Amino acid sequence: MSLPIAADYPEFFQILWTTLMFFLFVAWIWVLISVISDIFRRHDMGGAMKALWVFAMIFVPFLGVLIYLIAYGNGMAKRNAEQVIEAQKHFDDHVKAVAGGTAGEIERAKGLLDSGAITQAEFDQIKAKALAS
Repeated sequence: MSLPIAADYPEFFQILWTTLMFFLFVAWIWVLISVISDIFRRHDMGGAMKALWVFAMIFVPFLGVLIYLIAYGNGMAKRNAEQVIEAQKHFDDHVKAVAGGTAGEIERAKGLLDSGAITQAEFDQIKAKALAS
């Protein structure tokens, strides 16, 4: 007498294999999009060279991506880090502009002082902190 669960193993492994292949396909698409976006983000590469790399990505995808990652992998990481730092700087500048900057912070603290919510010492501390930044 055979166990009913034993008959399901071939089907289970097919599902497992299909899931693994789907995961690898999605990972491959992700890497391909990352590499192509890095190609277009570069300022040190001319248009003809960018077109050549994109041509390689389309017609020889695995080899093209592999060669690009080996040749320019460190540069990709540096460009991504620089982009994140620049985006954070722009965000911080925007927040400061919207919040009114140093003058807005001191003005809000003055309003709190006038309403009696904070003491003169607390106002001086907030003002010194705002002027230091």
